[in-house]
Amino acid sequence: MANQRPIETVRIGTVKAAIWPNKAGERTRYNVTFSKRYRDAEGQWKTTHSFGRNDLLVLAKVADQAHSRIVELEQADDNSDQEDEPP
Repeated sequence: MANQRPIETVRIGTVKAAIWPNKAGERTRYNVTFSKRYRDAEGQWKTTHSFGRNDLLVLAKVADQAHSRIVELEQADDNSDQEDEPP
């Protein structure tokens, strides 16, 4: 299976939301995964899905932006469905 990539990402600093399409019949639903990048003691970049107190407001802002982007994607999907319908 090929590596799948998110269709969109939203990032503020080291906090990121990845938006993934999920085909459900004729409709596409969207899911989001959240992650944070950090450097370990050796200076290597790592990824975590755990967030501390100081990350929570940034996480909320990233979630809000991801939500807005998903609404835009769904509206675009709805508009393209209407264009396919005969008059």
